[in-house]
Amino acid sequence: MKILLAPDKFKGSLTASDVCKAMTEGIQLADKSAEIVAVPMADGGEGTADVLTQSTDGIWHTVTVQDPLGRPVQAGYGISGDGTTAFIEMAQASGLRLLTSSEFDPFTASTFGTGELIQQAIEHSVEHIVLGIGGSATNDAGTGMAAALGWRFLNQSGQEIRPCGGNLGQIYTIEPPVQTWHGTVEVACDVTNPLVGPQGATFIYGPQKGAKPVDLPVLDAGMKHWANIVLAQFGIDLSDMPGAGAAGGLGAGAVLFLKGQLTEGVNLLMKHTRLAEQLSGANLVLTGEGRIDNQTLQGKLIAGITRLARGQNIPVVALCGSLQLTPAELTTLGLTSAFSIMPGPASLDDALANAAEYVKRTTFQIMQLIR
Repeated sequence: MKILLAPDKFKGSLTASDVCKAMTEGIQLADKSAEIVAVPMADGGEGTADVLTQSTDGIWHTVTVQDPLGRPVQAGYGISGDGTTAFIEMAQASGLRLLTSSEFDPFTASTFGTGELIQQAIEHSVEHIVLGIGGSATNDAGTGMAAALGWRFLNQSGQEIRPCGGNLGQIYTIEPPVQTWHGTVEVACDVTNPLVGPQGATFIYGPQKGAKPVDLPVLDAGMKHWANIVLAQFGIDLSDMPGAGAAGGLGAGAVLFLKGQLTEGVNLLMKHTRLAEQLSGANLVLTGEGRIDNQTLQGKLIAGITRLARGQNIPVVALCGSLQLTPAELTTLGLTSAFSIMPGPASLDDALANAAEYVKRTTFQIMQLIR
């Protein structure tokens, strides 16, 4: 019996690799002869770079860069085993997770550190970059990232200014770097929000980054001004582009500054992990994430896995900490079944501390039922 393991992380407790390990232990308790193929997955956000680095037998590099507020922080990126591709997450350097709630500030936060990670990767002579842009603390349209790569932003008087969310409205000239990198960039982007307007980067995602209601029109006006400068200078209209509003406008910035291609995260992950190839001949797929709820219905990871498995008539079973979908919703998602790993009422601390054991036990029970 061949079983493919393709879980996401259980946020706060287990990485995707940890989940695979616990699932493997549970399977082996029930059936030592089972063929197990572990393919840790991610949704394009936190954990994506690590998953892709591992899947390509790559090397993880840790460097010091700037956090969203310009302070030094340790951040990492991966280089694939063949040395051709870099895997980068903006959350490593420019993520909301790096700040306390009292430090959230979309006016001053910058993606400069993400640009530093990209520059570090370029110096490894990579030909391709995969960039995950989930978990952003910024609203600067990727201008900070660009500054780290040599782009300059000038005000109406021709003076260089620090690019950040609060300064977008002061930008009147954008100067490209003298030397540019000629590789390709794929951006894991699972949202379709435009750059500006009621459904854009600022109004939809600004509040979770510290923007007050009175701030939203100000930040959005700066973003509109920047988009108009880009249109006038480069002839590219980013304002209504689907996905341009992702990560505080980094979606738009990646298109302009990196010539990046916005791609659904699950498709990108499935391509680079060769999931379709790994699925061949499997009798069962085990997937999962920390919570299966309405957000799972909006997300694309589990749906992408079930879609791929359905084409080969392979059942997909999901494990999770909290299961909040109805049978009809699970069917819509394409799952054969789903199970909470929790053995009974427990505190959050207990659930997090014992998640691996609970995954192992539940996997064992699933295997016993299948056998």
